[in-house]
Amino acid sequence: MSAPLFPQDEAELSAAIIDAAGPLQILGGGTRTIGRISEGQKLSTAQLKGIVLYEPGALTLVAKTGTSIADIVTALAAENQKLAFEPMDHRIMLGTEGTPTLGGVMAANVSGPRRIQVGAARDFALGVSFVDGSGRFLKNGGRVMKNVTGYDLVKLMAGSWGTLGVLSEVALKVLPVSETQATLKIHVSYWDHAVACMSAALGTPFDVSGAATVRDAAGGLGVIIRVEGFEASIRYRMTELKARLAKFGETEEISDPWAEVKDLPAWAPLDTVWKVSVRPTDALNVIAMMKELQKDYGFSCQLDWGGGLMWLGLDAKQARDLPACIQVHTALQGAVAQLGGHATLMKSDILSEQDIPHFQPLSRPVEMITQTLRGKFDPRGILNPGRMN
Repeated sequence: MSAPLFPQDEAELSAAIIDAAGPLQILGGGTRTIGRISEGQKLSTAQLKGIVLYEPGALTLVAKTGTSIADIVTALAAENQKLAFEPMDHRIMLGTEGTPTLGGVMAANVSGPRRIQVGAARDFALGVSFVDGSGRFLKNGGRVMKNVTGYDLVKLMAGSWGTLGVLSEVALKVLPVSETQATLKIHVSYWDHAVACMSAALGTPFDVSGAATVRDAAGGLGVIIRVEGFEASIRYRMTELKARLAKFGETEEISDPWAEVKDLPAWAPLDTVWKVSVRPTDALNVIAMMKELQKDYGFSCQLDWGGGLMWLGLDAKQARDLPACIQVHTALQGAVAQLGGHATLMKSDILSEQDIPHFQPLSRPVEMITQTLRGKFDPRGILNPGRMN
């Protein structure tokens, strides 16, 4: 196996791709081992790092893709600003090392609990620079919010997992940090109550920025609702939310739980984890299906985005029967497809080497569009081949 490549700039990145004799395994910080990892030569963007431009007054930041998220967060914090989409750090849950980078976050479109209020990572990308599979250096979009040139291509690169091009620079919109925040927990009895409670909170005029479920130490089910803003506004909104949501169960204010909700550190011991995106009202259908498939063993479940994001997990005992685990995976992706959503296998000791699709299989029309795009941007098929299968 050839030595890993660490280009120092776009010229070296372009040359590395042009000179590639076979598949390339595109890496950022190496923290997201999701999907089928190719056997090709590793090409890392870790040395393409540094904040190129930061204009706090314009709420814009431009950085090389190897720049760590920690460095970006630190620079923004000095100006009382933030990455509004609060990207998940996958390391603890997946059991990986490395450093989360801007390129990895954008390539995987990694978005946290605040997505229900502000949008996904791709919604904050103002412009991108990248090198495609032919070695061409391409630049699209701009560095200010009013510039929408190349809007579609900017969005296209976010979530492409390095299969269309290797990102070298990203321009981002950032937001001010809220003065304060508060979280209300509602103790509920059933999943349908949890979904109804989150929907009710999101249906209020109180600008909810987080709506998820949690389990307490005794295994009880709770809904947590977050609001952010000025102190006086927070107090009014919390009072109103308590009154409106009390019908679902006992309410209490709790300290900030959102890092645990976002990063799932408690899920590290699980053998198999899926990330499922569906309409919030369809989450109950998926839970019912999992209960039927796992009636002998059970499963772990956490909802975020008001129920639109589901985390489903099996421990080693629950996942030990390979045929049964494959059946769960196949049934889950099949059911989610009928609901218009998608299910991604995030990790699994028992399933990782099986001949199954890790990402949700695409419909025929979308697959044709995807193949056409890959043919245009990566005609040799060398950039993370098979990663999203």
